[in-house]
Amino acid sequence: MIELLKGFPNNVVAISCHGNVTRQDYDDILIPAVEAALQSNAKVRMLYEVANDFTGYDAGAAWEDFKTGMDHFTKWDRIAVITDIDWIAGAVKIFGIFLPSTVRVYPLEDAAKARLWITQAS
Repeated sequence: MIELLKGFPNNVVAISCHGNVTRQDYDDILIPAVEAALQSNAKVRMLYEVANDFTGYDAGAAWEDFKTGMDHFTKWDRIAVITDIDWIAGAVKIFGIFLPSTVRVYPLEDAAKARLWITQAS
């Protein structure tokens, strides 16, 4: 399940992933939030938190995650991923090299630092 987090500027899409994340979560929550942010901003920022109760992605969610990133390849300003899951942190670090935006990975204990960085002026 994807939960939209509130209290962020309109150029930041902030989410928390819980339990099993599905393609439907992307279709119903994340993609509309990204599209809405892009209507009023040339570039957007993403705060992507993987909560302690996260159990995984279904295949459709993994594809939508990749596709959403690529569909808006040049529209990302900053991406912060908060996770204690090693394979997710590693994948983000590898794929982040290829993105034109700044990508940082934070452990869950540094979530406040991630939130501060994603909202700071450039």
